[in-house]
Amino acid sequence: MAIDEAAKEIRRGAIEMIVAMLISGTIGWLVVASGQSPQNVVFVRCLLGAPTLAIICVALGLIRRDMLSWRVLGLAAAGGAAIVANWVLLFAAYSRASISMATVAYNTQPFMLVVLGVIVFRERITASTAAWLGVAFLGLLLVVKVEPAVLAVPGQYLKGIGYALAAAFFYAVSSIITKRLKGTPPQLIALIQVTLGIVLLAPFVTIHALPKTVMPWVDLGTIGVVHTGLVYVLLYGAIQKLPTAMTAALSFIYPIVAIVCDRFAFGQTLAWVQLVGAALILLAAAGVNFGWRLGLPRRIAASRALVGTQKSE
Repeated sequence: MAIDEAAKEIRRGAIEMIVAMLISGTIGWLVVASGQSPQNVVFVRCLLGAPTLAIICVALGLIRRDMLSWRVLGLAAAGGAAIVANWVLLFAAYSRASISMATVAYNTQPFMLVVLGVIVFRERITASTAAWLGVAFLGLLLVVKVEPAVLAVPGQYLKGIGYALAAAFFYAVSSIITKRLKGTPPQLIALIQVTLGIVLLAPFVTIHALPKTVMPWVDLGTIGVVHTGLVYVLLYGAIQKLPTAMTAALSFIYPIVAIVCDRFAFGQTLAWVQLVGAALILLAAAGVNFGWRLGLPRRIAASRALVGTQKSE
């Protein structure tokens, strides 16, 4: 009976994760379709996301004094500044490098997290992780080596890739800070972050450039309510139910959906060099997420084993 309940829990978590990733993969399409600047999009996202998350937090009973210490508020605010920078940079990358390539470059975030882990927590990098890092770097070199004919915006492609990489870095910074908030409900952290985003971006919003017609507001409203409020609930609900390996596996739905949306919504075609580079980056990210080991040649492995035996003697 307990096994059946556990299986149902995992099945429910898998459905939540799949829906969250399917929705997340469409955000680039909505950002570009809205026709707004990255600052305007993120500001409206925060403005609409904050009340949505506030309702969720109240419903879950998370707005309590014991949950809102100065330490929690300070760390969540620092993480919020990083996540707001992450959103602005990623959205800026979409119109310059295409949704597909910006998303692929953004998926270097596991390696940013590994490097920051070494610097902040003095974690060790395994030989396999270092090898996957090399594979990702090779993929990145192929991604940025493209012909002018396939550029999303002539003269802006490399800048867009740079923005996507910077976005990945700030996401990793936010993740490192969030690690120090263990025990704090993620919905509450997200509420603090988007509330801070309203304050940070208010001076940079171009009010007169906000949409004058309905459809762009539908795009922005969807980003604010669905991609920020609903996705957070689904995503964190799934993470609590699923094994880590399954969470990592299902997260790759996101870049695939983004690439498909880019192809069908905007007719973006990729050069074969970009496709190979994208495949290498996603393969390397999967290798790190799943802990895949790149086997050493037998002779090297045998010699290492011999050295280890001699040392133990």
